[in-house]
Amino acid sequence: MVLPKKLYKKLQDRKANNAFRQLGLNYNLVDFSSNDYLGFSKSETIFDAAYNYLIDRKLKTNGATGSRLLSGNHSIYTELESQLSTIHNCEAALIFNSGYDANIGFFSSVPQRGDIIFYDEYCHASIRDGIKMSNAKSHKFLHNDLRDLEKKILRFALNDNTDFYIVTESVFSMDGDSPDLVELSKLCDTHNTNLIIDEAHALGVFQKGLVQQLNLQQNVFARIITFGKALGCHGAVILSSKDLKDYLINFSRSFIYTTALPPHSVATIKMAYDELTSTKNIKKLQENISFFKTEIKRINFQDKFIFSDSAIQCCIIPNNEKVKSVASTLQDYGYDVKPILSPTVPKGKERLRFCIHSYNSKKEISEVLTLLATFAMQ
Repeated sequence: MVLPKKLYKKLQDRKANNAFRQLGLNYNLVDFSSNDYLGFSKSETIFDAAYNYLIDRKLKTNGATGSRLLSGNHSIYTELESQLSTIHNCEAALIFNSGYDANIGFFSSVPQRGDIIFYDEYCHASIRDGIKMSNAKSHKFLHNDLRDLEKKILRFALNDNTDFYIVTESVFSMDGDSPDLVELSKLCDTHNTNLIIDEAHALGVFQKGLVQQLNLQQNVFARIITFGKALGCHGAVILSSKDLKDYLINFSRSFIYTTALPPHSVATIKMAYDELTSTKNIKKLQENISFFKTEIKRINFQDKFIFSDSAIQCCIIPNNEKVKSVASTLQDYGYDVKPILSPTVPKGKERLRFCIHSYNSKKEISEVLTLLATFAMQ
């Protein structure tokens, strides 16, 4: 079957711009690219605990058998959601099949026609796709710029029937930086807006997330947390009020019209949370992040890295061809560091994205950055 000409041209344009994406395989390189910040994806403790949990409850099933509104709502779902509500200090929790499903499910159903969504210009594609599906109007604000956000709020604050929704991320996936959540929550309170925080890359890195670390959970309308990063498994949850949970169950299409996660996925989430409360891996991860930043100063690359206290550290190397070349060289030396290309990031802001883990050694961190300093300057 011949690909339509318009689609073929788009593929050729990607190749011409050195932005063509291809699936690759892992070759046992030193991991500086995965989201497995705490090493939970490889944890035999979590694997065995999830297996035994299912055996104890006689849940030897491979699938959920249907959506949660039909046949897929096993008791362990409600047990886990109750546990998550307690852990994250909120009224209610609703599990979704993925972070993408959670974001499109929320933004396509909650903001209504006549409402306005303000979103950070660097928000994740899943947030932006959900916003596109909404009947509400939307306006982006400059990255982490609260002054720009407030100007836009004041410009549209004329209609009493309009609800405002503000969405940002506590840790941005392509920059690793964070907004000033304390000041943002104050701004939202001043202007009576609904604040939504995506905590995908904060959970586990900052234990229960940055919102709770700053004790702001009562100021947030909804939190989206995903389990495919530091928890090393799959799925997501929206933390909210009981009323909002009821609303999502009734109107969120990505929740209603999909087969539920299988019981073993839910059991793995539960056991990963149990491990999270007792693990020493978070302390080790924070030590490695601090050491990585110290090493950045040693090689005198502070000006090339985006400031970040998270597990995501990004070195700007403009030009797709150049950043791909440096990444390929680091991989040849045994270090899995991925290039992030335009149009995923703005042209001229192409970068190497280093993901730090609890299991990276100081020797590995020093060596990969020494190699970076050698080859990025060529």
